[in-house]
Amino acid sequence: MNSDSSQRILIVDDDLAIRRFLRTSLVAQGYTVSETNSGEGALLDVINKRPDLVILDIGLPDMDGIEVTRSVRQWTKIPIIILSVLDQEKEKIAALDAGADDYLTKPFSIGELTARMRVAFRHATLPVNMPNFESGALEVDLARRIVTVRGKEISLTPTEYELLRILIQDAGKVLTHQQIIRTLWGDIYQPEMHHLLRVNISNLRKKIEPDASRPKYIFTEPGIGYRLKLVDK
Repeated sequence: MNSDSSQRILIVDDDLAIRRFLRTSLVAQGYTVSETNSGEGALLDVINKRPDLVILDIGLPDMDGIEVTRSVRQWTKIPIIILSVLDQEKEKIAALDAGADDYLTKPFSIGELTARMRVAFRHATLPVNMPNFESGALEVDLARRIVTVRGKEISLTPTEYELLRILIQDAGKVLTHQQIIRTLWGDIYQPEMHHLLRVNISNLRKKIEPDASRPKYIFTEPGIGYRLKLVDK
């Protein structure tokens, strides 16, 4: 059994074959699984069954998965992984901006899904005001604003540090360009901010990555944003 048997998964999909496939696969790995075929059913089940993670199809008969995600996010930060047949940047960005933790395009392997579920669970268990963060050789003392890599203290500009802190706060989760820009510089949007973000990401990688050309920590999600990977020691 690969999972904590107390972890409850809610599957939301109007395709019976997909629900059966997911249920069989996840139950075999030790998860407790419930399912529904509508957005309204999803909202009721999140309230009544209190799952630990939701696997949510974006195309439902009564409301789309983005609308469901936005509604769920009004009262809980439960991990949500979106499933969709649409492999389009605008759909992914809309889902992530609505509050989804990840986005998986059909068809997908159960191995990839469960790997992303593990990341979502790890992200959900990170303390909100954690004093220290560790990922591989990267260590950040958030109380004292000290960043070290392999024990050596790294000097960051205020913007670089704030960018790293934002990524740490949602470690393991994809953050869109717009989410990061809004947090760093506020709601006043200017086109050059995307370039400014790329420059700061590049500079941050040069300081914390073993090889900035092959990132170990800060991963680019092309056309969407960035993800800080949780790396074991």
